[in-house]
Amino acid sequence: MVQKIRKAVFPAAGLGTRFLPATKAQPKEMLPLVDKPLIQYAVEEARDSGIDQILLVTGRGKSAIEDHFDVSFELETLLGGRGKETLLAEVQEISQMIEVAYVRQKQALGLGHAILQAKALVGDEPFAVLLADDVIDSARPALRQMIDLYERRGNPVLALCEVPHEDTAMYGIVSGSRIEDRLVEVTGMVEKPSPDKAPSNNAIIGRYILTPDIFPILEQTAPDHRGEIQITDALRTLLGRRPIDGYAFEGTRYDAGDKLGFLKATVELALKREDLGEAFRAYLKSLAL
Repeated sequence: MVQKIRKAVFPAAGLGTRFLPATKAQPKEMLPLVDKPLIQYAVEEARDSGIDQILLVTGRGKSAIEDHFDVSFELETLLGGRGKETLLAEVQEISQMIEVAYVRQKQALGLGHAILQAKALVGDEPFAVLLADDVIDSARPALRQMIDLYERRGNPVLALCEVPHEDTAMYGIVSGSRIEDRLVEVTGMVEKPSPDKAPSNNAIIGRYILTPDIFPILEQTAPDHRGEIQITDALRTLLGRRPIDGYAFEGTRYDAGDKLGFLKATVELALKREDLGEAFRAYLKSLAL
């Protein structure tokens, strides 16, 4: 029987340059989709997938993330005193949502380096990794789908999403054979290949189930030409030692780290809201597009 996945790592130390100037003084993970910050969507997904503890890898200028998941005594007192019980409950739910631990990444040296910073907190057990940029709307949490696959097969799992061939240079791309409806037996992977060199259009997106043997590999992984340690490079080494599964999850993925993707997510998630959807849909129909 495989070990239960209890912990999820959230790399959140990036500079958010694609959203400048909005991210000059606030973390990109705190940009709101409607009325909820990006990172909260991913944390809720982890909680709803059975995760007990999240490990946030933060950096300079990221204290707003820590504050968001902490108790806000003054705000709660104010809301309670004004009889705003619904808002008070929403605020309290955030701080009570899940156990949170923090570790600092002193320099933004790539996703692999960020994951490595959580080694001591993860310990010798399998764990999940979630990137807040990727917002996944699904009836059943995408991470839960991946955990189920891990519990069945015992292999590390990469979330896969088909992307246009012209976009392969933005992702880690896998090669492999589909052995079940949504399951790909990974045979190779390459970081950000040009479209003419991409082995497929199956892109690795921001959900991973990893095993602790990734940590010594990350420690030995050489930085790329930009000085960053890439998780794809470490996974390629791991693939030489054990099988890795790719999983095409059920659900809609929004690349909220991209401006257009962020706008799409805002519109589509707003339309699904019971309190906003009808009025917002009527407004959109009124526009002379």
